[in-house]
Amino acid sequence: MRQLNYQLKQLCKSNRDGSYTTQINRHDILQKMADDLHKLGYRGMQANSLKQKHVDALLHQYKQEGLAIGTLKNRLSVLRWWAIKINKPQVVAKSNDHYGIGKRELVAKDSKAKTLDQDKLNDITDAHIKMSLELQAAFGLRREEAIKFSPLYADQQDHIRLKPSWCKGGRARTVPIHTDYQRAVLNRAHHLAGRGSLIPSHLMYVQQMRRYEKQTQKAGLCKMHGLRHAYAQTRYQELTSWRAPACAGPTSKQLTPEQKQTDLKARLIISKEMGHTREQITASYLGR
Repeated sequence: MRQLNYQLKQLCKSNRDGSYTTQINRHDILQKMADDLHKLGYRGMQANSLKQKHVDALLHQYKQEGLAIGTLKNRLSVLRWWAIKINKPQVVAKSNDHYGIGKRELVAKDSKAKTLDQDKLNDITDAHIKMSLELQAAFGLRREEAIKFSPLYADQQDHIRLKPSWCKGGRARTVPIHTDYQRAVLNRAHHLAGRGSLIPSHLMYVQQMRRYEKQTQKAGLCKMHGLRHAYAQTRYQELTSWRAPACAGPTSKQLTPEQKQTDLKARLIISKEMGHTREQITASYLGR
């Protein structure tokens, strides 16, 4: 292992800020940054030798790769974390505008929904991962929630309940069971997991998450967060009887006063079911 990779790994071990998932993602991004810096010609770097030129070089490459604004902001956040931990906060500018990174698009103009391709799903060899993907599609779960899912705990007949430790921000929530498809998926999850979870008993969460990443990538199942978009859009149509704006449905300006009330009620329900605290976040799934 190269020196920079090793030192960044140790930096993560001695600074466990944030949730477990945040720590894992930060570690992975820093390891990629170390590899990228090596490829860019910065050999023999140490964690403490981070300079503005390294930040500029990384961001130039990431822009060339066409990464989304949200991804670029996440990378910058990790770079700031690195700079702060080595007592060099001035190395990374406080404003994203300094690097020409604009505001994230918060209102969906086009649908980002994804459906599960059955042929690609069949290429997943780990039955637990396949089951997690089906739960993501059926209930709009986040990846971590679907991996940690324990059907014996979650299944409450007419709804599922999610533990705080499974959810982003530690916010427990419930999601209704309102279709035969959801019930069928849950029944298969019961059969597979028994009294346990969708993490095999000999593995830890981080190991199963790595397996999830490798198998979905190999099967060509990318951007599975799109399953949440699909859930939100399907749920919106069920609750309103018309399509979401992101799916070529009517925009807010085209709705009657009565329809606007229905629209708001639907968005509040969907926001709650998906584990968000603000109705506004539904615009990124449904449009406005």
